[in-house]
Amino acid sequence: MEFGIVGLGRMGGNMARRLAQKEIKIAITNRSFNVTEALAGETGHTACKTYADLVAALEKPRIIWLMLPAGEVTETAFSTLLPLLSPGDLVVDGANAHWQDDIPRAARCAEQGIEFADAGVSGGVWGLKNGYCIMFGGSDAAAARLKPYMEALAPTPTDGWLHAGPVGSGHYVKMVHNGIEYGMMQAIAEGFALMKDKSEFKLDLAAISELWRHGSVVRSWLLDLSADFLAEDQNLEEIAPFVADSGEGRWTALAALEQGVPTPVMSLALMMRFASQGKNDYAAKMLAKMRHGFGGHAIKKD
Repeated sequence: MEFGIVGLGRMGGNMARRLAQKEIKIAITNRSFNVTEALAGETGHTACKTYADLVAALEKPRIIWLMLPAGEVTETAFSTLLPLLSPGDLVVDGANAHWQDDIPRAARCAEQGIEFADAGVSGGVWGLKNGYCIMFGGSDAAAARLKPYMEALAPTPTDGWLHAGPVGSGHYVKMVHNGIEYGMMQAIAEGFALMKDKSEFKLDLAAISELWRHGSVVRSWLLDLSADFLAEDQNLEEIAPFVADSGEGRWTALAALEQGVPTPVMSLALMMRFASQGKNDYAAKMLAKMRHGFGGHAIKKD
């Protein structure tokens, strides 16, 4: 047993489950040990209470996959693990991390003769059943070591995973992937909002979304998901009009600025998420006051 996962949230836990389904046994650890024990009981994996226990449970050379929230949490885990590892080990950051963070981490690993790879993982809560789409960056040697695990985690051994290039490329490709996701989601949402507003036609949005799933050029997994929830509720009255942004949309917009590449759809989709979070409220109030000032137009009070 050479492979261990740190972080057993929705993605990490289901990745561990999928590996178990493929009869690959691994070591696992999580901040809450009761979560680790429960998953180990379910899968047959080896439960480890601490990072030191995880490292000790694995045969050299080890592969440690971090599946934690990007940022401080991942950095803390990385800094804690690094002194425990040995030359020849491989650390994989599977978080939605910024690709620019990968370069210094790889350098820190290299000082100890340790490999580093960055992996962008897509698939969400459906990855356990359908497999994950994984794009990773690292050396050819790291890619060769990861291959059997990619084959098990992906939808098929040959589809759904890619060695994208050197360190940083995996997270860069995943960043762009998420930017495209923002744009696609926004376009679908706007289209259905337009149809919902055409009340005189009494359009059946569930039927339309189901129709478009078959033979249409806009068919997609996002449309599949939309068809599922619209079949249950087309009004969505209990849903607050608030959409969070994970951070990768911002990084995509910044990358476009830095590289001088126009990405208006992805960037505007990000702006719409900010607007849904109430960050457009003050600007809208300013607009109302200006319109009142020059034209005497009525102002709607809360």
